[in-house]
Amino acid sequence: MPTPLDIIEIDHLRLRCVIGFSVHELKDKQDVIISLRIGTDMHRAGETDNPDDAFNYRTVTKAIIAHVEGSHYALVERLAAAIARIVVVDHAAPWVQVRVHKPGALRFADSVGVVIERTADDFR
Repeated sequence: MPTPLDIIEIDHLRLRCVIGFSVHELKDKQDVIISLRIGTDMHRAGETDNPDDAFNYRTVTKAIIAHVEGSHYALVERLAAAIARIVVVDHAAPWVQVRVHKPGALRFADSVGVVIERTADDFR
């Protein structure tokens, strides 16, 4: 039987980066809103109450912040994939769902975004 997957939720991380390909988008950093669902096994941490047995979501979030704030992407799809790689490859989460929204990207809409899911198999 496979190991059950528990989920850590991080919602509405508000960051800024250069994102887009239109001339007006490349002048200044723009807001992006990132939400994550990180699949991990929380059984041991739930039993021991020991932080060393828990998935360190603070470290992952700091890595994402550093990456995004210094990045330049044409597409939100590519930014989402880069964030997924940080979570799954660099921090060994078995699964992640990444949602990246760009507020004000489309007239009459609050935001436009993508949702992707990745596992380690996607990065081999």
